[in-house]
Amino acid sequence: MSRANPFGDLDDFAPEPASRPVPAAAIEKIAQASGFPSRKAQGAKDNAAETPPAPLPSPRQPRRHVTGRNRQINIKATEETIERLYRIADDLGLPLGAVLEQALAALEDKQTNSA
Repeated sequence: MSRANPFGDLDDFAPEPASRPVPAAAIEKIAQASGFPSRKAQGAKDNAAETPPAPLPSPRQPRRHVTGRNRQINIKATEETIERLYRIADDLGLPLGAVLEQALAALEDKQTNSA
């Protein structure tokens, strides 16, 4: 008993003929007729009239501290709590991990003193 070759009749899968490239002028004409603006840089006069939008102000400065802390923790909190944490860290000039360590130590001290 012989098996049929699954690749024996592949005449239906002929490659499509290569398409011709569309001229750039025709693309520009269609884009202008459709109302699509060009991304090409305009002349110096055109760019001078447009004022670039002002960058958005950063809500807080980036923090970069080399502390040896290499673990990350993701905690959900209210916006007020997060702002409070960042404010305390900024006031003390400490990274967030150090503020967390101090807060946990204070909480542990409070619990041991009240017990």
